Amino acid sequence: MTELRVPAGALLASVLPAQVRAEEWFGADPAGAVLFPEEEARIAKAVDKRRREFTTVRHCARAAMARLGVPPAPLLPGERGAPAWPDGVVGSMTHCAGYRAAAVARRDEVRTIGIDAEPALPLPDGVLRMTSSDEERARLAAYSAQFPEVCWDRLLFSAKEAVYKAWFPVTGRWLGFEDADVEFDPEARTFRARLLVADRPFDFLDGQWAAAGGIAVCAIAVLPAD
Repeated sequence: MTELRVPAGALLASVLPAQVRAEEWFGADPAGAVLFPEEEARIAKAVDKRRREFTTVRHCARAAMARLGVPPAPLLPGERGAPAWPDGVVGSMTHCAGYRAAAVARRDEVRTIGIDAEPALPLPDGVLRMTSSDEERARLAAYSAQFPEVCWDRLLFSAKEAVYKAWFPVTGRWLGFEDADVEFDPEARTFRARLLVADRPFDFLDGQWAAAGGIAVCAIAVLPAD
């Protein structure tokens, strides 16, 4: 399996349906990104790295909102850090070294979104065992034997982060790494997360993944009919 070839700036869009607007930023943070006063107050004591992440990912989110016809607005962290979106909008944000992105949609067209980006590098020692089951690790070994160029451990971590980001806005409840069993289709570049908790609005969450330019992304968008 070769690295996915996508147009510059279209990595995230390649794994989301047409109802979703995605914006992403590679490399150094844009000089023109600004915050609303309410956002400035939330980040006033943050270190420079955190401030730049916070600012640029909101720059991406407001650009994506503009493509929906939604005016710019403060995007404040809410419970467990989840961003509070304007009325009628659902969305998700992500950032990692050298990459920032956001995805948004109208609530009547998309029920929830979860996106996550990670460097396309192996996880640090010990992290995979803490975030996966024996069955998942066995599947990763099989994927790696056939497609060794993909960092499957990191991709699993990213998929589970995307699952949580899609889950929390709907339920308002925590979901641990152990509460979702993720299986990939390496050829189709999709994944399915089977949810293992009671009182759940979904039995499964389906997503897509891609990797290019040293970045791996996973995305879930639940449509109203899903």
